[in-house]
Amino acid sequence: MMAGALISTSCASKKELLECQSQNKTLNEDFQNVKQELAASTARENSLRDQLSQAQKDYARLQRTLDLSLSNTSQNNISIDKLVDQINESNQYIRHLVEVKSKSDSLNTVLMNNLTRSLTMDEKREVDVQVLKGVVYISLADNMLYKTGSYEINDRAAETLSKIAKIIMDYSDYDVLVEGNTDTVPISRENIRNNWDLSCLRASSVVQFLQNRFGVNPKRLTAGGRGEYNPIASNDTEVGKQRNRRTQIIITPKLDQFMELIDKAPEGE
Repeated sequence: MMAGALISTSCASKKELLECQSQNKTLNEDFQNVKQELAASTARENSLRDQLSQAQKDYARLQRTLDLSLSNTSQNNISIDKLVDQINESNQYIRHLVEVKSKSDSLNTVLMNNLTRSLTMDEKREVDVQVLKGVVYISLADNMLYKTGSYEINDRAAETLSKIAKIIMDYSDYDVLVEGNTDTVPISRENIRNNWDLSCLRASSVVQFLQNRFGVNPKRLTAGGRGEYNPIASNDTEVGKQRNRRTQIIITPKLDQFMELIDKAPEGE
């Protein structure tokens, strides 16, 4: 009887342990989701702060123009009414830019959230997604993309790149820059002279993988390499070197959209 009681107690304890582990896993996943949403909100807040600061600077500049014109009305032919109209036009343009920027930031935040939610917990450890000043940055560790010391895409990278490719395909009005980065450790292999070559070849491999494997329009893609000259950490430690060995996929609104806004700017001051 005592043995039976011990076995029953042991089974109950094991069941409770499994339930606790399951609850802990769920809580960890919820925590990660909340953390990602907080990061998106913080990026949104910073972007709005930048917009407000720029609008305030533009208003101060226009106010100085008005004050100067008022003090020199006897020396120029600009009427007060015309100056007020110019200020109103400028303010309207500023509001338009802020509105466009706000919509762009909101869309980019949605893009970031959609991609982040599609990643597994393991992928999130090696993929960093951020929105900075209206641009989406997807940073991928080199060991998840390439074979060691090579620019060839490895098999395990295909699933992650497929999720990124889907986001790129969904947001067809955006251009994509793939940028390779390395640490400071020299490399010299056949057809790879230095880190400049390696970073460019790695970026080119990702671009061609997105094009050939997932059908991303190559007209939207640009491949570039920055070698060892764009570090985000010190190369004096192994952890720092590992952070610097990365490939960034940068998603931005098309340049001609910004040029259209410039064309709509009010003429004169």
